[in-house]
Amino acid sequence: SGILFNTAAGQHILKNPLVVNSIIEKAALRRTDVILEVGPGTGNLTVKMLEKVKKVIACEIDPRLVGELQKRVQGTCLANKLEIKVGDVLKTELPFFDACVANLPYQISSPFVFKLLLHRPFFRCAILMFQREFALRLVAKPGTKLYCRLSINTQLLARVDHLMKVGKNNFRPPPKVESSVVRIEPKNPPPPINFQEWDGLVRIAFVRKNKTLSAAFKSSAVEQLLDHNYRIHCSLHNTVSTIFNILNSVSMYCDLNSEIPENFKIAEKIQTVLKNTGYSDKRARSMDIDDFIRLLHGFNSEGIHFS
Repeated sequence: SGILFNTAAGQHILKNPLVVNSIIEKAALRRTDVILEVGPGTGNLTVKMLEKVKKVIACEIDPRLVGELQKRVQGTCLANKLEIKVGDVLKTELPFFDACVANLPYQISSPFVFKLLLHRPFFRCAILMFQREFALRLVAKPGTKLYCRLSINTQLLARVDHLMKVGKNNFRPPPKVESSVVRIEPKNPPPPINFQEWDGLVRIAFVRKNKTLSAAFKSSAVEQLLDHNYRIHCSLHNTVSTIFNILNSVSMYCDLNSEIPENFKIAEKIQTVLKNTGYSDKRARSMDIDDFIRLLHGFNSEGIHFS
């Protein structure tokens, strides 16, 4: 229809009907499904999904493309099954949905993945198109070149599978990069871990993923942060202990384990935790989810927190 697509905003329309049909097949859509789609563009994927599901909620930021999508279903039996939300999906509260199927603008890939994974109630799965390298990072395993904070954070919260490669010529206009389709299935129930604490630890470890953890935690900025958090933890713990003692009419005395000695040094405590847990000489690039869970427990049990 003569629209000039804004490639800087990630507007690359999936034009190959074979790829569209393959994505829909892999999504295993049900007649009762409510589907969330982000970046529907001119609706090549949207229309095919509308034929198979109860409802599609399409999030689009470009009013021109909203108009094109509305015109495409206007006067058809599909129109009542389509709901369009206009605006930035990252700034919008997500509605209830059963599955998410989308050819995402690639620049919002990372924040959108974690917005999805932290969304409640749980959805069944997401079938998403990403830039190839980003997709490979999502599924990367410990010890491989692309393994990173994105890999372990995603795999903590979900099962991730690479489904298929999609060449740049399947889009209009063609992007400069190759693409891949990934399936993300959230773990339900999620692991019993404070994600802010977890991400704080993982962020420090992966800043220099080839360094030993002993070296990574010697950063002055890291030591200042953990010292600050430790003192807050001890202060709160002592306050709770005092209140508990008052309520129980016993002597006002605080847990000696939470009192900070005058010569206290957080650097020494950090290194002691790393040594006692056996991770002092380990490198983030080779550590899996269980390793980081044990390490986080080791720090937390000593009053060291990351959020």
